[in-house]
Amino acid sequence: MQAMSLPEQLDQIVRLMQGAPKQIKVEALLDYGRRIPPLPDHLDAGDLEQVHECQSPFFLATELDGDGKVRLFFDSPPEAPTVRGFAGILVAGLDGEEPGTILAVDDEFFYDMGLEEVVTPQRLRGMAAILARIKRQVRELS
Repeated sequence: MQAMSLPEQLDQIVRLMQGAPKQIKVEALLDYGRRIPPLPDHLDAGDLEQVHECQSPFFLATELDGDGKVRLFFDSPPEAPTVRGFAGILVAGLDGEEPGTILAVDDEFFYDMGLEEVVTPQRLRGMAAILARIKRQVRELS
């Protein structure tokens, strides 16, 4: 059970993944990874922070839009499908949310999806580090 509340979109993703068989979870991760939008023109590599805990090169940036909503941007090679998949879940579940909503997300919400069935412990640590970096950047923006 979640210790903290999740925004509606992220909660839906977690609930869908919870009961899914392993192969469906893998396919869903790959699908979410393919959905990550390209970086917008105003961002380049120097604007992104590397998450060194990830086994694969992974970079992120957060911004507040004109309405004070958090925008998430990720860059990771296609050869890193599981971390891209997790990033895709974060985009689908958190992009466009209020800063406080993102800061309230349980740091280990992904365990509720059962990702430990399909992802190595080292990759799970990388996922936790991605969320921690997002939260730190959001705190700095707020």
